[in-house]
Amino acid sequence: MYKLGLNAKKMNDIIESTIEIIEKGKNEIFEIAESARNECKRIKKELEDIQAKATHIINEVDSLEILEKKSRARLAVVSKNFKECTEQDIKGAYEEANRLKVKILLKRQEEKDLIKQRSDLEKRLKDSYKVVKRAENLVSQVGVAMGYLSGNLKNVSEQLVDIQQKEVVGIKVIKAQEEERQRVAREIHDGPAQSMANVVIKAEICEKLFDRDMEKAKAQLTELKDIVRCSLKDVRKIIYDLRPMSLDDLGLIPTVQRFILNFEEDTKVEVNFSANIKNEYINSITQLSVFRIIQESLNNIRKYAKASMVVLKLESIHNKINLLIIDDGIGFNPQHKLSTNKGESGFGLFIMKERVELLKGKIDIKSNEGKGTRIKVTIPLTNMEE
Repeated sequence: MYKLGLNAKKMNDIIESTIEIIEKGKNEIFEIAESARNECKRIKKELEDIQAKATHIINEVDSLEILEKKSRARLAVVSKNFKECTEQDIKGAYEEANRLKVKILLKRQEEKDLIKQRSDLEKRLKDSYKVVKRAENLVSQVGVAMGYLSGNLKNVSEQLVDIQQKEVVGIKVIKAQEEERQRVAREIHDGPAQSMANVVIKAEICEKLFDRDMEKAKAQLTELKDIVRCSLKDVRKIIYDLRPMSLDDLGLIPTVQRFILNFEEDTKVEVNFSANIKNEYINSITQLSVFRIIQESLNNIRKYAKASMVVLKLESIHNKINLLIIDDGIGFNPQHKLSTNKGESGFGLFIMKERVELLKGKIDIKSNEGKGTRIKVTIPLTNMEE
């Protein structure tokens, strides 16, 4: 069983890792798509800037060409009338024409470079849009796959967790049985067994005193009776804890009332108990389960709740048994405690839950730290009980 539990845990870890990896892959694809969208925006902005620069340079080239034509015309005029123009005028006209020509060549080269950059950016933008589209398709496809896989794998995971929990419960049930045996043995050893040993000693003392001192013999007999009474009380308590005979003899309500009375005497916690139920309509299994749930709840309150008052209501209505237990104690985290590995109190709650589910009932445990605890149990009656 233990080996199977390890296998279930390992399989559960593998399934959870698979879901986590798929989810991580989906997130990474989404990040790639988002990065590609940002790249598209950046390229588009850069493309707009280059387009604006190219337009500006084209306008500059057009203006320079007009100036260059005027400069060549002036150079032609100066060349024809070189006798009338000074050498400085001819040189200036030539230099101006040459300067404009060089500037036009440079601007045209710059225009050519910008056009090439624009073409490259347009190609990159097109490729980036393709990446975005593919990434979006992948995100969509992985999302659909994740929906199917996650649902199916989680169902398998839940089944494995359920199997594992039952294995753990099985191990703990065996452990609880051994602990119960040890507890009973210890109680018998410390209680009735010690008392019986005292009875034997007292009986021997009485036997010797009968011939010597009758008054002391009577006193010893009185002590002997007290020891036997205490021993009988201890035996009855052990039997009651193992199986309350009053359930069969008197029914559920008197048994619960007696348990509550002992609980109040031991803890000084007031229990407001009300019942509206007919014992003959409830079979012995259901009665025992209801009593054990009440017993476990009050024992938890005794050990952990630090409550000053408990409300306990028990009723049968609409072919169901309803049980409500409310305390004003310190409360706890139900999710934390219902884990099968969270100690004695959590195990007790888990066993309560298992008992109710075996009877096809429902249990609702609500608690907040510092605000007390509310346990509501509903158990359907069988056809025979109805």
